[in-house]
Amino acid sequence: MSGRKQVAVAAAVILRDGAAGRECLLGRRAAGTFYPGYWEFPGGKVEAGERPADALTRELDEELGIRVLECTPWITLSHEYEHAHVRLHFFRVSAWSGEPQAHVHDALSWQPVAAPTVSPMLPANGPVLKSLRLPGRMAVTHAWRIGAAAQLDAIARACAREPLLLQIREPGFDDATRAFAARAIACARASGSIALVNGDVAAAQSLGADGVHLKSDRLATLQTRPPMDWVGASCHTADDIARAQRLGLDYVVVGPVLPTATHPGAAALGWPALTGLIAGCAMPVFAIGGLDTTHMAQALASGAHGIAAIRGAWQD
Repeated sequence: MSGRKQVAVAAAVILRDGAAGRECLLGRRAAGTFYPGYWEFPGGKVEAGERPADALTRELDEELGIRVLECTPWITLSHEYEHAHVRLHFFRVSAWSGEPQAHVHDALSWQPVAAPTVSPMLPANGPVLKSLRLPGRMAVTHAWRIGAAAQLDAIARACAREPLLLQIREPGFDDATRAFAARAIACARASGSIALVNGDVAAAQSLGADGVHLKSDRLATLQTRPPMDWVGASCHTADDIARAQRLGLDYVVVGPVLPTATHPGAAALGWPALTGLIAGCAMPVFAIGGLDTTHMAQALASGAHGIAAIRGAWQD
């Protein structure tokens, strides 16, 4: 730990659906502050004895003149500035009352999450923009069980409803599986979804996937992050999550949260244990295990980015 002053900050990712897709609100720091002219997510210091969620509500009232109606915990990042070591508690704000006004910043801007145009970004806030590009649902394939044709049809229908984080998880990579994976990747890409191959980095690269998803036993052996745009891993313990963070992975999948037919012998965490396990995580977390879209609100309230599912992912 550095000798710099320790500062806790509550930061808001305020989200809305705009004409060009999902947008977030950014503010430009005014003259006379640290990093003037840099863009940031609104928020401010957590006072002594104050909960980060309460600090967020107070700061958004003071900075923007809005009242938070719905927010959920998301990720927690740390950054070393010249003046302080800052720990940022990010929340996603999905509902509020009032129109944001620049009471502290010298400008506000709604920016597309997929491709923001303002710069420079405050150093501690920059990595958040990539995390925001992750869809809220991970869909895991099981073509080995239902057949390639049925799985491809399910992928097409699911991707037409909303962008997905598609994980191609099939045993082995023979010619038939590679042909299926190539078609699944093409379908995902055409819809703006992100396609990952489970386990096999070489296969993911040769197929032109967007990234790779690592099993927990593979994560335990890695010394460096695989060289792909998106890399995530399955995690079951705090040590798994810590290792994923040290490697600079983009997300983790944590579970099983509820009993699941896929792993019938695995003990379910339950929602309270999940909340405790992922509190303070620096990466987006997908909850998995016996979940479907009806569990999304509970997952978000627990601090997860979204949910991952096999059977539950393909329900119309």
